[in-house]
Amino acid sequence: MTMLDRMRRHRGWLKWSLALVVLAFIFFYIPDFLQTQDAAAPNAVVARVGDQEITAAAFRRAYLTQLQSYQRAYGGSINEQLLKQMGIEKQILQQLIDERAAIAEARRLGLTVSDAEVAQRIYLIPAFQQNGQFAGQQAYEQVLRMQRPPLTVEEFEENLRSALLVEKLRAAVTDWVAVSTADLDREYRQRNEKVKLQMVVFTPEAVQKDVTVTDAEVSARFDKHKEQYRLPEKRKIRYLLIDAEAMKAKVVVPPGDIERQYEQNKDQYSTPEQVRASHILLNTEGKDEAAVKAQAESLLKQVRAGGDFAALATKYSQDEASAKNGGDLDYFGRGRMVKEFEDVAFSLAPDSISDLVKTQYGFHIIKVVDKKPATTKPLEDVRQQIADQLAYERAQAQVTELATTLARDIKRPADLDTVAKARGLPVQESAFFAKEEPISGLGPAPEVASEAFTMKEGSVAGPVRIARGQVFFATTGKQEARIPTLDEVKERVRADAARDKARDVSRQRAESLAAQFKTNFESAAKTAGLEVKTTELIPRGSPLPDIGVSPAVDASTFTLPAGSVTDPIATDAGIVIARVTERQDVKPEELALARDGLKTELLNEQRSRFFGAYMAKARERLKTSIDEEGVRRVVS
Repeated sequence: MTMLDRMRRHRGWLKWSLALVVLAFIFFYIPDFLQTQDAAAPNAVVARVGDQEITAAAFRRAYLTQLQSYQRAYGGSINEQLLKQMGIEKQILQQLIDERAAIAEARRLGLTVSDAEVAQRIYLIPAFQQNGQFAGQQAYEQVLRMQRPPLTVEEFEENLRSALLVEKLRAAVTDWVAVSTADLDREYRQRNEKVKLQMVVFTPEAVQKDVTVTDAEVSARFDKHKEQYRLPEKRKIRYLLIDAEAMKAKVVVPPGDIERQYEQNKDQYSTPEQVRASHILLNTEGKDEAAVKAQAESLLKQVRAGGDFAALATKYSQDEASAKNGGDLDYFGRGRMVKEFEDVAFSLAPDSISDLVKTQYGFHIIKVVDKKPATTKPLEDVRQQIADQLAYERAQAQVTELATTLARDIKRPADLDTVAKARGLPVQESAFFAKEEPISGLGPAPEVASEAFTMKEGSVAGPVRIARGQVFFATTGKQEARIPTLDEVKERVRADAARDKARDVSRQRAESLAAQFKTNFESAAKTAGLEVKTTELIPRGSPLPDIGVSPAVDASTFTLPAGSVTDPIATDAGIVIARVTERQDVKPEELALARDGLKTELLNEQRSRFFGAYMAKARERLKTSIDEEGVRRVVS
C-alpha cells in the first residue's frame, strides 16, 4: 500500500487529527495580513456556532496558512485566484465551524482543560525545546514574538487549550470503541488477498446495432417507468448581473504594481530544488525486520554489481505504485517524501546508489537519476500572469463595492429596472431552469438556483456571488414538476429501451455460453469471438480491464478457488465471466504479525467515523450563522 493509499483510507481520522493541529497552531508560520486594507476588521465576526465566534482574523489566518501550504507544495502553478475558484474559502470556513462546534459540545459536557495540562503540552512542543528539554520561558516567548504577526502568550495558550479540549471530547466520546480479532483478520484479508483473473465481457454495445425497438416497446417502457422521466420543478428569473469579466477588461494595472507584486511574492514564481529518483522498497510491516534487511542487503549487492535497477525494482519492490515503472518516482521536491528518504535522495549526486535507507515503511535502495536546481521565473515571463491576477482582484473589489452600493437601492423587483437604467446595466431574463441546471445567461450558479426555489414571490434577492460576478434577481415564472407526455421524451425513452434490450441480449448470450466457459475458458472465448483479458495478481478494488472497479466481480471471484469460473456477473459495463487462474491467500502467521499494527489503524478509523457521526448530531443542536459578505471581504 502506498503512502497516498494510507492517507486516502484514513482521511476521516486525518481530518480530525489535523483539526487539532489547526486549532493549536493556526497562528504559526503565516504572513502579516493586518495590512490588507480591503479585509474585514480583525474582530468582526464572520460566523457563529452556538456561543462560539469565528472572527475575521482567525478566518483570514487559516485562509492564508492554507494558501501558503498549497504554494509551498505546488509553487507558481497555483495562486489565490485559482483557489478561490475551487471554493477553498468555504472548505476552510467549514473546518473552523466544525472545530468551534466541537469546543461547544465539549463545554456542554462539562469538559475542561487545566493550566497544568496546557503547560505540560507546551513543554512537549519541539519548537520550544532545546536538547530535548523545555528551553525556558524567555525562549518560549521569543518564539511567539517571532511569528508574523507576533503572538502573545495568552493568544497561543488559549488556542492550545481549545485543541486539548477537542482531544478530551474525542477521547470521551470514542474511547469505548474496540476492534475484535475477527474484525482485524477480516480487514487484513480484505486488503491483502489477491487473485489473478482471465475475463471476457459481453458488452451491450457489441449487439446494439442488431437491436431494434418498436413503437409499442417504447410506449410500454414509458408506461412502466414514467417516474424516471418526470420533469423537475422549474423557475425563471429576471436578473441584474454585475459582470466581473466586463469590469476586468477595463482595469489597467500600472507596471509598478506588477513589479511590486512580483517582488513581494517571488516564492510563487519559484520552483524549489527537485530530484528524480527510483527506489526498491522492502516492507517491514508485520515481518521479521532482520530477515527483510538481509534480503535488502542482497539486492543492494546485486545493484552495485551492475544489476538492472529497473528490472530488480519491478520484480522485488513492494511499493506497487512505482514498481510497475521500474521503481521510478519521477521528480519531487522537499516535503513530498518521508524525511529519512528525502535527506538521502537530496544528498546524492545523479547516477548514485544509496546505502540501505530505513523508514517507517521498510528498507529502501535509492537511485538518484537527475537533479533540477531551484529556479525563479524572471518578471517578464510572469508579467502577464501577474497583470491578469491583479486585474481580476481589482475587478472583484469593484464588483463587491458596486454590489454593496446597489443593494441599498434594490428592495423590490421593480427596482432592478430603475437601478439598471441609472447605471447603464442590462436587466435580462433567463429561460426556465431546474434547481440543478445551469441558468441561461449565468451558467452554473447553484447559489442563485437554490435561492430562486425558496424565495417569496414579489421579493428580490442579492447580491449573490457567482463565477461571473454578483447578481440581483427576482423570480418571474414557475413550472411545477410533472410527468411529460411520451412525445416530449420519446427519443430518450427509445434509447433507454434499446439499451435495456441490448443488455438482455448480452446477458442471454453469456448465460447460454456459461457452461462452455466452465469447461474450457479460452476455447469458449475464441468460439464466441471474445477477447480474453488477463490481470496481474490484484487485491479487491482494483480496476479491471474494460469495466473498471467492480464490487460485483470482487464479491464473486474472491470466494472461488484457483481454476474456478464464475457465473455471468452483471456490471455497469456489461456481463462478465471470469476465471480465477491464481490466488494469493493470507497465511495465519501473517495475520498474527499484522494484528497489532492494524489495530491502531482500525481503531482510529472507527473512532473517527463514530466521532464524525456524533458531531453531526451535535451540530444539529447548535445554531450556526455565517456572514457571507464578511467572508467575501476577508478573501477579497
